[in-house]
Amino acid sequence: MTHPFSRRATVCALAAAALFAGHGALAQSAWPARPVTIVVPFVAGGGTDIGTRIVAQKLSVLWGQSVVVDNRGGAGGNVGLDLVSRARPDGYTLLTGNVGTQSINPTLYKKLSYNADTAFVPIGLFAELPFVLAVTNSLPANNVRELVALAKAAPDKYAYASSGNGGSPHLSGETFKLATGTKLLHVPYKGGGAAITDLISGNVHMLFASVLELSAHIKAGKLKALAITSKQRVPALPDVPTLQEAGVTGAESGSWLGLLAPAGTPQAIVDKVSQDLQKVLAMPDVQQQLLAQGAVARGGSPADFAALIATDRQKYARIITENNLSAD
Repeated sequence: MTHPFSRRATVCALAAAALFAGHGALAQSAWPARPVTIVVPFVAGGGTDIGTRIVAQKLSVLWGQSVVVDNRGGAGGNVGLDLVSRARPDGYTLLTGNVGTQSINPTLYKKLSYNADTAFVPIGLFAELPFVLAVTNSLPANNVRELVALAKAAPDKYAYASSGNGGSPHLSGETFKLATGTKLLHVPYKGGGAAITDLISGNVHMLFASVLELSAHIKAGKLKALAITSKQRVPALPDVPTLQEAGVTGAESGSWLGLLAPAGTPQAIVDKVSQDLQKVLAMPDVQQQLLAQGAVARGGSPADFAALIATDRQKYARIITENNLSAD
């Protein structure tokens, strides 16, 4: 016979367990209960930073909590990725990744302080970033053909800037060199903002960067846009031809932006952020803000984003390996 005290203890234990489980569910459903940080692995002013801030502001409104953008630039984005890979997987530290950090760096860098295959959980894509080839106003080239002619006439005289070794702007420049048979000097900076400043000043000659970063400077007459590196022209710069239209084939490039979380982040939180991100991308003002800067709002599920990362990683790994490119 079961002792009455044993039955009572069992009932109390079960009740306590149920109560604890209920509190756990409530705690999870109440996320976020404090400010959320999105680490941008580049310095302020670049396309990844600008796009993230547009999305972060809207997520802050949806969640009723501050969403802080923390710029941690360095090593082509690897400094910021290392920080997030070691963060507590509770949803309060997220990462904005781009094609460079998630699909290029794992091949371009021989040694990483984190495991690129397992360190992060994809949450969702939020923007595509077509690139533009821009040159300083003092350069005597008003189209791609003239630029290529200048470069071929004086190998290693003309320099292209990038936001850092290993990023997609760097790889875009290398791809352009291979496609055109030119020899250009690479000048890496610690972020897109510094590269743009020196380009405007004439300290470097050209730059491949997102339309989002450069459109305002181009429209203000501070830089000359020679070509769009994607397959199609972009609404923000409708008069600028694509590289294909300018006579260069095999040099298409561009980037995208998406949110990720440290591995081990609860699936319920990943799903919530993903769903709320889709709500933000459906907002007409967000779409217009991105479009005005040269970006295109683009969503999708965590699985869709994971597939994109994998596809681009395979694509760029082939380019990097075949052309012996390395950032180390």
